[in-house]
Amino acid sequence: MKTLIASALIATAALTGAASAATSTSAAAQREILSLIPQAELSGLTAAEIVSVAQAMDRVDGAAQKIGTGEALIKSLQ
Repeated sequence: MKTLIASALIATAALTGAASAATSTSAAAQREILSLIPQAELSGLTAAEIVSVAQAMDRVDGAAQKIGTGEALIKSLQ
């Protein structure tokens, strides 16, 4: 299920242009992720994947759900 969600997010990002996100967008997304998940290991992810994770976290309500969504996606993408 996590892989399906991650795949859908990546496909959506590619279709909406987020896959070609600029470095500054990726850096902002990385800061957003690390503000909620300080121990997140993002070094193995592409810029598009980082942006996709941040976008998915933005779509859910509540800090706990944002953290859970982010952690699940990061784990499935590594």
